[in-house]
Parts: sequence; structure tokens; C-alpha cells
Amino acid sequence: MNQVITTAAIATMALAAFAVPADIAKRTEAKTFADANGVVFRYRWAEKLPDDGSKVPLVIFLHGAGERGTNNVAQLRHGVDELLNWLDRHEKGYRLVAGQVPSGKRWVEVDWGAKCHAMPQEPSETMALELAFIDKLLSDQRTDAQRVYVTGISMGGYGTWDIICRRPQMFAAAMPICGGGDTAQAAKIAKVPIWVFHGSADGAVPVFRSRSMVSALWAAGSNAHYREYPDAGHNVWTRTYRDDEVLRWFFSQRNKRLRVRECPPLVK
Repeated sequence: MNQVITTAAIATMALAAFAVPADIAKRTEAKTFADANGVVFRYRWAEKLPDDGSKVPLVIFLHGAGERGTNNVAQLRHGVDELLNWLDRHEKGYRLVAGQVPSGKRWVEVDWGAKCHAMPQEPSETMALELAFIDKLLSDQRTDAQRVYVTGISMGGYGTWDIICRRPQMFAAAMPICGGGDTAQAAKIAKVPIWVFHGSADGAVPVFRSRSMVSALWAAGSNAHYREYPDAGHNVWTRTYRDDEVLRWFFSQRNKRLRVRECPPLVK
């Protein structure tokens, strides 16, 4: 019974005040990507490329349950505006992807109300599409492979844990907000810079889901950061994404675990 109530609470809280501000919709472009089987991934795209040809960071944003659908705009409701504001102020250029999960599906197909879960052997359909699209972007020389960042809220918090466990070498840093992951995977991601956020009074995703992941990471030797907001409910993402200290830390990380192969000079 508690599992059903918790799952319903996530969707209910995320659906409240559904409207997406017009200005953030104008700052992004609706696009689609299809895999080899023709399955479509809907996403919003924001890009600023410097004229000097330099590489830019890639930011992956994973939305919550209430923003699911096929309109390819609802996923902008939370977080994206704040991320773009910071990037515009502090970065020469960037690429940002905010994909949309279809109704009835999830970034990771697990029970949100469970006290724990084992990571599914295969990624969900939408996560597989997200990963395929990231691989495509990384094949573009303008994407800085040492600066790939992922963050997500609620259902997207679960997705953030899932994606870094599947590709621990891919990400420079991760910020899961009010989500949950598989503690058995902690050793795989111990070297990934991670900052975890949760409200102590979260009625949708129990705070122990973040606490348990952080404890497992620390036990595995990780230097993960954890911020728990006292007496805060489910929505702690707004204050988190508006915190300059947080985003400055996030975007200062570099993927030192990744060896980037530079092209040799041409020989005449």
C-alpha cells in the first residue's frame, strides 16, 4: 500500500502547476532522434558554439514523472531555465539535452516506492535512446568528452543514478536530486564526482533512498557530497539549481578518468 501511495505522490506533485513558461520554450528547440530501429527519442536542444571552434560541455537533464508525454515541451518545466541561465553567464558555449519520457514509461523501470532496488540488466527504452544519442553527440568534435554532465529530479534522479552506473567513465559529474539508486553499484561510480540532494521530509521519494546511496558511496571510498534540506519536501530542485555554489562546483569538474586521444599532426 505504501508503495502505491509513494508512486502516486511523485506523479501528483510533479503535475501540479504544469504550465511551462514561454521564454524557456523559446530558448530551446524541439527535436527528435531515431535509433536504428526507428524508435523516436523526443528532446529539447539548446546550443551555443563559440566562433573560435573550441569544444563545449554537454549537459544532460532528466525530468520528473509529471513531465512525461509526447508534446516535447513539458520537460522544460523544472531546472532547464536555471541551468541555461548559469551557462549563459559563465560558459563560452554549451550543449544541453532535455529528453522526454513517454507517458507510462520511466527513465529506469523500477518501483519508486520500494525501499531498495536492483539495477535492471538492460536500460529502459528511453534511457537506451538517451545513451545512443549521447554517443552520437560525443562523436562530434565540438563536444568536450571531458565535460559531460548529468542531473535529474525525482524520476530523473533515479535516472541519474542509473545512467552513471551504466556508463561510469562517461561523466565528469552527476547531481541526482531526490532520487534513488542501486547501492550494490556504488563501487562502480566511486570515482565519479557526485553531489546528492534530498529533502528530509520528502513525501514522494523517501530520503533514505539518497542516504543509502551516499553511505554506500562513502563505504566504497567515494568523496561524494550530500546536502539534506531540513524539513523540506519533494521540491528541492528549485533552490538547488539556483545555488551558484552548487553549479559552480558542478561545471568545474573534469573527467580525469577519460583519456582523450588527440589527433597527431599532419606529416608533409
